[in-house]
Amino acid sequence: MNKLLGRFALLGALAAALTACQSIDTAQLNKVKETEGTKSHAQIYCAGTEDCEFERYDQIRILNAENQRLEKSAIKSGILRMRAKSLQDPNALYLSVPAGQHEVVIRFYPISREKAEQLHVIHQFNPSQRYVFKMYRNRSKQRGSLLNVSAPDPLCVDLMQEHKTIRRFCKPYNVLNGLGEFVEKKL
Repeated sequence: MNKLLGRFALLGALAAALTACQSIDTAQLNKVKETEGTKSHAQIYCAGTEDCEFERYDQIRILNAENQRLEKSAIKSGILRMRAKSLQDPNALYLSVPAGQHEVVIRFYPISREKAEQLHVIHQFNPSQRYVFKMYRNRSKQRGSLLNVSAPDPLCVDLMQEHKTIRRFCKPYNVLNGLGEFVEKKL
């Protein structure tokens, strides 16, 4: 009985420590203030799935894929902003980045937290603009053989600048091996 109580106490202490780390990161992010220099930054959001995360911005690692923790270098860089009250909330973060050409790596979770879809995009971000990477399943009427029609609808991600779609990336389902990669589609 004492061993069992000891294990519960240890698990409780570990859970409290992890929660404390998350709340410290949240407090640090809430302290970030906009300055004259950051008011002209582009704002980058992700949407469309229950949860999506920024993995990397240029060479700055943002979120560790194994432990789901923010990297200290990302917090110190000043590019992260909170859009929710807690990091536990879905889509809690967005990026505030200087204008220019940057690479962004985003992880979407369209089905479950165990299966991530990753998108790498290099884009020229304009100052004082809002960008949203929005994932959706492209539902369309397909014709052809039973094998082609039975394949899942492709996943797509639209890059929207303000309210206009400027780029589209789709990941078709390959009926032979089930794998596919995001490919940019012409609008």
